Amino acid sequence: MKFTETRGNDGVSPKSVSFSEAILGPMSSFGGIYSPESLPKLGHDFLEEHLNKDYKTLARSILSAFDIDIKDAVIDEALALYDQFDDCSNKACNPAPLVKVKDDLFVSELWHGPTRAFKDMALQPFGKVLSSLAQDKNEEYLIMAATSGDTGPAALDTFKNRENVRVVCLYPDGGTSDVQRLQMVTEDASNLKVIGIHGDFDDAQSALKSLLGSDTFNAKLQEKNISLSAANSVNFGRIIFQLMYHIHSYLELVRQDAISLGDKVYLDVPSGNFGNALGGYYAMKMGLPVEKILIASNNNNVLTHFINNGVYDISNASVIATTSPAMDILKSSNVERILFDLFGTERTKELMQALDSEKKYTLTQGELAQVQEIFIADFCTDDEGKKYIQEAFDDGYLMDPHTATCFKAYDTCRDQSLKTIVYSTAEWTKFSPTIANALTGETGSSDIDALKAIAKKAEIGIPDSINDLFSKKITQSVVISKANIETEILAFLDGKS
Repeated sequence: MKFTETRGNDGVSPKSVSFSEAILGPMSSFGGIYSPESLPKLGHDFLEEHLNKDYKTLARSILSAFDIDIKDAVIDEALALYDQFDDCSNKACNPAPLVKVKDDLFVSELWHGPTRAFKDMALQPFGKVLSSLAQDKNEEYLIMAATSGDTGPAALDTFKNRENVRVVCLYPDGGTSDVQRLQMVTEDASNLKVIGIHGDFDDAQSALKSLLGSDTFNAKLQEKNISLSAANSVNFGRIIFQLMYHIHSYLELVRQDAISLGDKVYLDVPSGNFGNALGGYYAMKMGLPVEKILIASNNNNVLTHFINNGVYDISNASVIATTSPAMDILKSSNVERILFDLFGTERTKELMQALDSEKKYTLTQGELAQVQEIFIADFCTDDEGKKYIQEAFDDGYLMDPHTATCFKAYDTCRDQSLKTIVYSTAEWTKFSPTIANALTGETGSSDIDALKAIAKKAEIGIPDSINDLFSKKITQSVVISKANIETEILAFLDGKS
């Protein structure tokens, strides 16, 4: 399968690339990214064939359907990393269990990997694939990541001590939970560099995209015989592993006798950079029986306005700090792939350049109608989220504030009584002060005190991987302005930082 440029070709870059080329060099002409030229069809027969297959078998079949140019042995080693997730000691490993919370609401728990967040579902195998490609080419790669809290820990974990790759992770200082920050700043592998920046996630992501597309920066790296890639979901290597769990979750519903094969469902996704939702969109286009995809936002509700009104406007907006910080994003990169798939390269280039220059674009009524055939959206305030956390806990389910936003969309966005799959993107341990406040009313708790309070109330233990963070040594203490990022990275590559 070939991958093409979302904003068209500049006459210099190749018009299409292989999967491995798209992974190693994720940015394309005019500041665009890569998307598949077409999608494989995985209809009723495919779903029926995999109804009694485990997650790794399903994943392998999906990768085969995409006809990616990755060696079978590498794919097997990459997928074997799911064996390290919770409850995966047996052959029928299920890294993403589906839990019934209400008669028609089921939660797909995507956080059972090493960093307790859904980014492990994609980044664990992705890290193996990318580093293997770098070794096969006998080339050194710098992997850039910008994080609102979960991508960073997952990227650092999957790439640490891997050969032929070094990683720089940018995070907004003060814009993550304490646990997320500790997961990053206590990493001590020599091939990892963590940089806090004064700003928000959009600043970090803009810096990443700017460096990826900078001829000057790339030239400096080439002088050091280093190539540049990214671990964010601008890289399709992330997306291909994200669409899998949407198909898996649907099959889990069938296996639990909640639906019959072929019944339509709602997918309910907490959305920041839109990669998770894009995975659901691709699964839907490939044949998964989906009625609509519910897009849940927090007070940074640009996506809600876009889907409901057809206007993507960040011209007068600034990021609002919320209790669901991984979603504190204004410029959602993967919306571009939706625009490309629906409207083509010329229109995508026009819209994205308007967003870059004017911080705003507007769909036509016909274009908005196409978007609304697939998506429906609402946003959840912090207070509403805490109410949903309390209500779910009273019903026997403990969830984090990002998952809580989906419960609002479940209440307000559905017009049919179909089964709904909510995607839980983080374990409760990542955002304990907010959850403790929702459950007990206490305020101002440190993360460790809040963790203990929740564990006591819920009569559960704190995972060792989280508990141990509070006694680990801080090894990454750099916090700088955006203007100094390139200098800091080059110093790291030269062994001076």
